[in-house]
Amino acid sequence: MVTVEGISGFDIGTVSLTGELVKLQMKKRRAEDTPEVKKVLRRPTADDLHRMNENKAREREALIKARALARNLGLEMKLTEVEIQADGRKATFFYTADDRVDFRELIKVYASEFRVKVEMRQIGARQEAGKVGGIGSCGRELCCSTWLSDFKSVNTTAARYQNLSINQAKLSGQCGRLKCCLNYELDTYLDALKDFPEDADTIETAGGVASLQKRDIFKNLMWYSYDSSNKQYPLTISRVKEIRQLNKQGIKPEELKAVEVVVAKPKETDLGFADVVGQISLRSLEKTAHKRKQKDKEKQKQQHHQKQQAQQGQKQPQPPQQQQPKKGGGDNRQEQKQQQHKPEQKHREQKQQHPQQQQQKQRHEQKQGPRQDNSNNRQEQRGPRDQKPRPPRPKGKE
Repeated sequence: MVTVEGISGFDIGTVSLTGELVKLQMKKRRAEDTPEVKKVLRRPTADDLHRMNENKAREREALIKARALARNLGLEMKLTEVEIQADGRKATFFYTADDRVDFRELIKVYASEFRVKVEMRQIGARQEAGKVGGIGSCGRELCCSTWLSDFKSVNTTAARYQNLSINQAKLSGQCGRLKCCLNYELDTYLDALKDFPEDADTIETAGGVASLQKRDIFKNLMWYSYDSSNKQYPLTISRVKEIRQLNKQGIKPEELKAVEVVVAKPKETDLGFADVVGQISLRSLEKTAHKRKQKDKEKQKQQHHQKQQAQQGQKQPQPPQQQQPKKGGGDNRQEQKQQQHKPEQKHREQKQQHPQQQQQKQRHEQKQGPRQDNSNNRQEQRGPRDQKPRPPRPKGKE
């Protein structure tokens, strides 16, 4: 962004090219390096950018007011855009009009209303479309609003050279004029048409006079038809030239010798599709659906059983036990019988050990002799008065 000289003030612009490319662009646009070219003053300051943004925000409202004022004065013109200078001292009004417009009174009204220096500039329909912008029938942004700067005149002959149907709705763009892209391939068509003979609109044969209907530039063919029938015959360029030379000599060939045009159809790839309607029975589908349902139920039961086992394992932790594979029901019954017999065997062993212990105790008592309980005799001798009460224990020593 740079600040440049303006009309009674300054303006702000963007540097897009530097160096030798500037000279090439000036030659292309036929711009001369004269003292009238504005100079670069400085880089824009914060105040300059702030003033520019404020003035640019006023352009929308100024365009609406300007259109209303022009309509009140009864002028046949169409305002397309308003550009206000960065310092807000000048405004340029772009308009389109079919005839000449006397806008002397309009300038006075604009100057008093907007309090700026007014400049009126007339533009064409294509330049108007470039300023407004849009998307063309090709699906891309308009050429006039992106890169096209030189607008050349377009005629309907360009469409005729390219064998296009003269349909004004299809050939015209958003500006209401013929599309600029009709000129893009015109030179290629003109180079290809040089090989076609120009004086071959009609040829004579023994069957009658054949007139030219169309030229196929891509296949180098010329299509002829007789006046008495609507059938068209494609001929090569060499055959047409040969018939034309014979006609000049006064000779009429018997046949046109038309060429057979073969239209090559694209090969269709076999996707392996087969029509199997009626070959599948409904019972087989029902069986498969029933099997799927059973499998789903079994899976749900297994998941529910696993959840219950996990909950029981969390409540009552048990030591891990080695699980032995179960071969049949007979092994489980044997294990249960063995567990029932175990307590009976323990009771028998205890009975066998009990008489042996009694015999040992009797032998030990015979050796030591009879015992005497002196504790009872002592209590009888003392009596209840001799027993002294025990002193209370101290509280601190507990």
